[in-house]
Amino acid sequence: MNRANSDPAAQLKAAVRDIPDFPKPGILFKDITPILADPALFRSAVDLLAERHRGRGLRKVAVIDARGFIFGAAVAYQLGAGVVPIRKKGKLPFRTFEETCELEYGTATLTVHVDAFTPGEPVLLLDDLLATGGTAAAAAALIERAGGCIAEIDFLIELTFLKGRIKLGRHPVFSVIQF
Repeated sequence: MNRANSDPAAQLKAAVRDIPDFPKPGILFKDITPILADPALFRSAVDLLAERHRGRGLRKVAVIDARGFIFGAAVAYQLGAGVVPIRKKGKLPFRTFEETCELEYGTATLTVHVDAFTPGEPVLLLDDLLATGGTAAAAAALIERAGGCIAEIDFLIELTFLKGRIKLGRHPVFSVIQF
């Protein structure tokens, strides 16, 4: 990869690979595996997501199944925060709250443990990609239902043409890369 450009976000954006017609015809999938495979790019992505939250007193980073786990766990580690997985129905072992959401190509039911947050606890919600906003909106609703207080919702990538921010309403949203 050409690292002549010193802008970390531009380097990350250049590394994202387009995969046409995945997972179904008409979808242009944004593949982040080149970022994950490159130690410098992966570190840069995690640093850009974590740096903005240092000193903000975040206690938990809620991460969305599955690629959100990759970035969110590393960000939580850097911030000294705990990690709360938000998973598809049937994947968490304890009692859960559930929220069903519309996806770009279907529906899903997300869950979080009922005891994942203490009342009013500041939480960063993190995922790899913001598309239509359905998954993130459902995750935000789960966090609030479980007592957490969303400080911000962050993404590595945002597909701005899908206007997913609209579904996230009053919550502050940040994305490192926009397409």
